[in-house]
Amino acid sequence: ALTVRFLTRRFIGEYGDMEFIYSHNLTVDGREILFHIWDVPNSQEQTEEGSSEEKRIQWADSFVLVYSICDRASFNILPLKIQFIKAAKEGQSQEKVPIIIVGNKRDLHHQRVVSSEEGRLLALSLDCGFYEVS
Repeated sequence: ALTVRFLTRRFIGEYGDMEFIYSHNLTVDGREILFHIWDVPNSQEQTEEGSSEEKRIQWADSFVLVYSICDRASFNILPLKIQFIKAAKEGQSQEKVPIIIVGNKRDLHHQRVVSSEEGRLLALSLDCGFYEVS
């Protein structure tokens, strides 16, 4: 849903559990930037094949990992995913891989189970950026 919002400026209430690659042009500081976004939903039932996840990691230059502030399990899986990404990307070069952690559904504060502070502390401990959004 965040990807669709970024691309179209529209909010969609229902979003399928499908994987897509989107392309989008954006002007940043007067320069035209072409984004390729590989949107991969995570489901608790899904068991990821290592080679498929490795392929996605090698494909990407940066990462935005999204969790729901209303879903502790989606937050708890982040450290392992980030360690996997860093091992795969930073092991090849000395360059730091850009990773942003995003807490989604900030508007559902009455259902919150992961505090903003927990998100900030996790990002700080793993040397990642952090945002919360609705």
